Amino acid sequence: MDLDCGKCWSTSKKDSWKTILLLAYQSLGVVYGDLSISPLYVYKSTFAEDIHHSETNEEIFGVLSFVFWTLTLVPLFKYVFVVLRADDNGEGGTFALYSLICRHAKVSLLPNRQVADEALSTYKLESPPEKKNRSRVKILLEKHKSLHTALLILVLLGTCMVIGDGLLTPAISVFSAVSGLELSMSKEHHQYAVVPITCFILVCLFALQHYGTHRVGFIFAPIVLTWLLCISALGLYNIFHWNPHVYQALSPYYMYKFLKKTRRSGWMSLGGILLCITGSEAMFADLGHFTYTAIQIAFTFLVYPALILAYMGQAAYLSKHHHNSYKIGFYVSVPESVRWPVLIVAILASVVGSQAIISGTFSIINQSQSLGCFPRVKVVHTSEKIHGQIYIPEINWMLMILCIAVTIGFRDTKHIGNASGLAVMTVMLVTTCLTSLVIIICWHKPPILALGFLLFFGTIEVLYFSASLIKFREGAWLPILLALFLMTVMFVWHYATIKKYEFDLHNKVSLEWLLALGPSLGISRVPGIGLVYTDLTSGIPANFSRFVTNLPAFHRVLVFVCVKSVPVPYVPPAERYLVGRVGPPDHRSYRCIVRYGYRDVHQDVDSFESELVNRLADFIRYDGYRTMGGTNSCIEDDGSRSGESTGDCRLTVIGMVAFSGPPAYEIEESLQPASVSLGFQTVESVTDVIEMEPIGGVERRVRFAIDSESETDTRSYMMDAGVEEELEELLTAQQAGTAFILGHSHVRAKQGSSLLKKIAIDFGYNFLRRNCRGPDVALKVPPVSLLEVGMVYVV
Repeated sequence: MDLDCGKCWSTSKKDSWKTILLLAYQSLGVVYGDLSISPLYVYKSTFAEDIHHSETNEEIFGVLSFVFWTLTLVPLFKYVFVVLRADDNGEGGTFALYSLICRHAKVSLLPNRQVADEALSTYKLESPPEKKNRSRVKILLEKHKSLHTALLILVLLGTCMVIGDGLLTPAISVFSAVSGLELSMSKEHHQYAVVPITCFILVCLFALQHYGTHRVGFIFAPIVLTWLLCISALGLYNIFHWNPHVYQALSPYYMYKFLKKTRRSGWMSLGGILLCITGSEAMFADLGHFTYTAIQIAFTFLVYPALILAYMGQAAYLSKHHHNSYKIGFYVSVPESVRWPVLIVAILASVVGSQAIISGTFSIINQSQSLGCFPRVKVVHTSEKIHGQIYIPEINWMLMILCIAVTIGFRDTKHIGNASGLAVMTVMLVTTCLTSLVIIICWHKPPILALGFLLFFGTIEVLYFSASLIKFREGAWLPILLALFLMTVMFVWHYATIKKYEFDLHNKVSLEWLLALGPSLGISRVPGIGLVYTDLTSGIPANFSRFVTNLPAFHRVLVFVCVKSVPVPYVPPAERYLVGRVGPPDHRSYRCIVRYGYRDVHQDVDSFESELVNRLADFIRYDGYRTMGGTNSCIEDDGSRSGESTGDCRLTVIGMVAFSGPPAYEIEESLQPASVSLGFQTVESVTDVIEMEPIGGVERRVRFAIDSESETDTRSYMMDAGVEEELEELLTAQQAGTAFILGHSHVRAKQGSSLLKKIAIDFGYNFLRRNCRGPDVALKVPPVSLLEVGMVYVV
């Protein structure tokens, strides 16, 4: 696998150590905030109830040994050296792994897939497809539809637990940081101070989310760096001052002695030890913002040593202080002279760590929504310069309420830690399973290698998972309950979305019906552009036929718009629009498929409308050139003969790339590109056009480049009266106004459906549909230009 492919940084920059070190420094504030604050609560959670600190120090040294090897095996070996390599065009996370698997094996449940999507430059494969000796695992996955559903459920489970982590991490982080006040207050005052202060900080944290992290993000890295240096210095001080021989406890032998002495209670205490690796998943999930090398350097040479020193320092202090277990914690090992400055830095670091997981929660919900697995919510792009920084108002306030409820309800690190630990281990187990599939299906490695990876890391994680699960009644019930609720919501929404698409597919009307509409049937064409939104990539949607039936008129320029998601993180703007005709040129009807990746942020309606008109104009010019060249203009059929993916006679990718540089993407040699040049009425730009033939055909590229005589060339090109007339009509229609025609759907289960299906569709889905954002809000359609067509879906 080529690690440099698909990254957002040029090769020259990546070769620069100065750039890599700068990225490594910046990653501290975004990636490692959660992981770096774990020393605040690991020992306190571990010794909360199950085990007690004794004079022999076997317990504290055993816990230190477990912490050291857990940090070494999971974040360092698993994530840094293996999982980070399983990137999807530089992106990481649960959906990145799922996307990668879907591109290499036919297991995706996404509707409206097209062969044209495989020509996207970001739709690259890790290695050439297997011609012979296909993996048995891949064949098995592709053969059974139930395995497709099981894989999706596994991904949704990981997603739900990430959302659960976004709820629990801010609570335990801020609560643990603020609990340092207990050493400066009496027990009576402490009980009434920590919870209100924690809630106040959490309210401020969530209230500031709509400003975006870019406004204060520049101070995140210095805060985390200061915190790491602080805990490193404290660790070294405690080691040399209290117990210089504490390093001996790093031996695995101390783990054996610990389990031999504590037995079942020692196994149950693993639920606290696993908190030392909370935030490890963030290294992979935030990979897209940095580079593999930067994250690897930051963890290996700074974060990892700092954490090990911090845990060794606490163990060295506790080995000489055998207090009651309720006093075990981070702050008891901090010298009293620096306790207040450390408390302030700890609170700031906990806020940074919480901010990172909250932003990650917004991101993964946006990805789920893009793939049709989450009800529509409003997504606000908080930064014009930094891609991917988003804010979701509904999710933000729900997280805040739940986070405060958890803090007030549990009121201690033990219960919140049990809940957080289960969520963390579930996400890691899902990542381990998906990475094992990537090793076989995408990297084409021997199955024994994937099995070894699964068994080795899976065994470690199952051990910790079982220790968390046993504490179901002591807090672990919360992420399970939350995951069941979220998975039900996501699966019902996804199921109904697929069924609606199948209904549209089976009830679309023929092209002949559209062409037959005219004055003889009392149908008139009105000025303006009509954008008919549909999920179909070919054929005429049923909602348009219902619209014409009730209102016998439609616009002079008609565009069937399909906004679809493809299993890639980003779609380059030059490849976003796929344009074709619906009917002959004089009918003025077009189809435009707008493709987005699961991390793309949709355009505002004003920029989208103008961009769409520009792409239509480019297509009209290109189609005129093709007609002048002796090629018949393409007329789309209804796709009834050969399936939807090949129903279009020809669609054309039209996009803009920078004039001063090379194309934003290249075509594989096997696609046999051909190119010609023509003058074009664009400024400082080049238009790339790709013709998408049906399966088995070739792909042709036509580049319209600018030269010094572009104006003369353009005038000669526009001599074609038909093209000029069509462009004038398009401009006139744009000036007359644009109407957005959307379906307003009501879904009900068909007669004879099972009781479970009726409850899921008639009550569950319709309740979600009524209470979430409508498609007009998700597509950012202005209300004054909206025309809604009522549709009843019987699925």
